Amino acid sequence: MRIKSALAAAAVLTLAAACGGGGGESSSSPGAPVKLDFLSLAWQKESVAANKQIVDEWNKANPGIQVTYVQGSWDNVNDQLVTQFAGGTAPDVIHNDSPALAGFASDGYLLDLGAKLPAELKSDIPQAAWDTVTFDGGKGGQGVYGVPFLQESQVIIANKKLLDDSGVRVPAAGDPWTWDEFSAAAKKMTKGGTFGVAWPMKSPVNKTLNLALNFGGTFFQTAGGKTTVKVGPEEREVLQRIHDQLYKDKSADPAALGQGTADPLPAFYKGKFALLPAGVYLRQQVAEQAPDGFEWVTLPAPKGTSAQQGAVSQTLSIAQESEHPDEAMKFISFFLNGANQAKLAKGDWLLPTSQTAAADPAMTTKENGWDVATASAKDLVVAPFLKVNGFDEWKSKVATPALQEYFADKITLDQAATKLVEDGNKVLERYQR
Repeated sequence: MRIKSALAAAAVLTLAAACGGGGGESSSSPGAPVKLDFLSLAWQKESVAANKQIVDEWNKANPGIQVTYVQGSWDNVNDQLVTQFAGGTAPDVIHNDSPALAGFASDGYLLDLGAKLPAELKSDIPQAAWDTVTFDGGKGGQGVYGVPFLQESQVIIANKKLLDDSGVRVPAAGDPWTWDEFSAAAKKMTKGGTFGVAWPMKSPVNKTLNLALNFGGTFFQTAGGKTTVKVGPEEREVLQRIHDQLYKDKSADPAALGQGTADPLPAFYKGKFALLPAGVYLRQQVAEQAPDGFEWVTLPAPKGTSAQQGAVSQTLSIAQESEHPDEAMKFISFFLNGANQAKLAKGDWLLPTSQTAAADPAMTTKENGWDVATASAKDLVVAPFLKVNGFDEWKSKVATPALQEYFADKITLDQAATKLVEDGNKVLERYQR
C-alpha cells in the first residue's frame, strides 16, 4: 500500500511549511473557527477528488471547524512526519498505514483514540480491522492509534476466454479454488505457448507472507517477550507451491518472475498467460488499459486450510500534540462514515473496512469484479508481521533477496529458510535490546 523512501530534506520543509503552525492553529479571536490540518496521501485522480470533495462537504456543513487539505506522498511521508513531530508542526489528522503507526505510537506522537471513538464508527468496522491499529503506546498498555478505513486483499485476475476455454471450475466468492485446484487449473491452461499463471516477484515479501496465512504460516513467533523468525511447514506451503508452478509444473511464465506487479499486464492482454494473482487495486489498470474486446474477470485467491490473508490498513490518526483532538475526531468520524468510505474505496480500488460501505451497491456490483473483491474482505486478519519491530529491515535486507533467489531457483527452500531465520534473527535482535 505504501512505498517508503528517504527523499531530500527540501521536501520535508515544503510539507512542514504547508502544514503551517502544526497541531491545528489556535483561534486568534473568540468565535473564530477551529482550524485543522489534514494530511492526505491520496494520489490517484479519483481518490484525490473524493478526498477533496468530502473535505469541502465538511467545511460547508461545519463553519466552526474548518479543515485544510494538505497533499502528502507515500514516498516520503514517514520521514516528513519524524521531522514534523520533532518540530511541533505535525498536522492534526494524519493519513498513513498501519505498519507505520507502531513506531509513532511507542514514541508518544499519536493520540490513543480508544476513548474518543464514536460508538457508530467503532461498531461499523470489524474487530479484525481494529486489531491492525492496536499497539503498545509510549506509556505502556494497548491503545488504538488510528481508524482503519481501506484494506487490500489478494485476488486472481483472469483472461475470461482462456478460463472458459479450459473447462475448469470457475471459482466464485465464497467458493475459491483450493491451492491444489489452482495448480491443476494453471497446468490445464498451459499449452501452445500460453502459460497458466504469472507470478511477478520483484517484491515478493508482502504477497507471500499474506498468502501464507492460508496455511497458518506467520513467519514470526514471540516467546518470553522476544520475537524470532519462524519458517516451518506452514510457512513453506505457499512458497513451495509457487516454486512448483515455476519449475515442476512449468505452468508459470518465467518471464514475469523479476517483474513488478503491473509489469506483466501487456503480456496478459496478449494472452501469454491466463491468470495473474495480484492485489485488488490492479483491477483499475486492467479496466483502464485493457484493449478493446479483451474480457477479464476477478477470481478469489486460493485457499489452503483456510482462506485467511494478512491485512494492512490505511488509517487516519490524530497527532498527540493537536490542540483540537475532539474536533479532529468529529471530522474523522464524518470522513469515514459508510457513504464516504464507499467513495474512498471506489477511488482507490481498495476495500472499505466499514460494513455499511461494503453493502453499498457500488461495492457489490459485478462490474470490474467489485463483488468478488469486496467479499474477500471477510478473510482479512491482522498481518502477523504488522507488530514486529524491525520488520522493514528484515524485509528489505533479508527476506526480499532470499525469496528472490529461491523463486529464481538459485537456492533451495531449506537454504532460503536458513537465511530468513538466521540472518533475520540477527536483524530483530538489534530491535529488542
